[in-house]
Amino acid sequence: MTYIIGMVSQKGGVGKSTLARMMAREFVAGSLTTKIADLDTQQQTCAHWAGRRAENGVTPEMQVQSFASVKTALEDAPRFDALILDGKPNASEQTLEIAKAADLVVIPTGQTIDDLHPGVVLAHSLRKKGISPEKIAFAMFKTTGSERENVAARQYLTEAGYLVLDGEVSVSTAYGSASDMGKAITETSFRTLNDRAAKLAQSVIDKMAELQERQVA
Repeated sequence: MTYIIGMVSQKGGVGKSTLARMMAREFVAGSLTTKIADLDTQQQTCAHWAGRRAENGVTPEMQVQSFASVKTALEDAPRFDALILDGKPNASEQTLEIAKAADLVVIPTGQTIDDLHPGVVLAHSLRKKGISPEKIAFAMFKTTGSERENVAARQYLTEAGYLVLDGEVSVSTAYGSASDMGKAITETSFRTLNDRAAKLAQSVIDKMAELQERQVA
C-alpha cells in the first residue's frame, strides 16, 4: 500500500514545498521508495530543488517530477511506498483533488492570524466538500521561538477543530542555506534545528500510520 500525503495551502510562502521535501528525505532515509509530484508547473519549486541536490551530490537522491494534473501523478503511486503531492497555492479545484486522493492532508501555517485564518478557511472548505477532518493536520512553520505565540497559535487551530502536529520549523537562515544546496531542513549544519524539524516529520509519519491502521481495521 502506498502512503499518499497532500501538501496544500491557501497562500504561498508558508512552507508547503519545504515540508514536502523534508518528508521525502525522511521517508527515503527510512528505506521507503518515495516520489514528490510537483503540481505547481509554473514554479516547480521541488523540481528545481532536486536539481540543486543532484548537482551538489547530496545523498540520498530524491525523485521529483512535475505533473500537470493530480490524475497523472497518481498513476505513478503503485511504484512507490510513498507519494507526496505538492500542490499549487490558491488552487481550489486541484486542492480538492489532492485532498480526496491523499491519506493525510497537511496544511503548513505560521503563527500570525494572517497565516492561521486562511489555513482554517481552507480546512473548513475541504470539510464542506466531504474531506474528513480526521485526515487534515496543521504543521507549524516559520515560528518565532515565542512560547506564548506558539501556544496561542496551536490553541487557535485546535479550537477550530483540527490536529496540530508535534514539532515546528522556526525562522532560521540555516534552513534557507540548506535549501539552496538542495538539502532538506533535517540536513542543516545544526543538530538542534534538524532535531526540531525531525520531530515534525515523525509526527506526520505517526499520523499516517494511525490513519492507515484505521482503514485496515
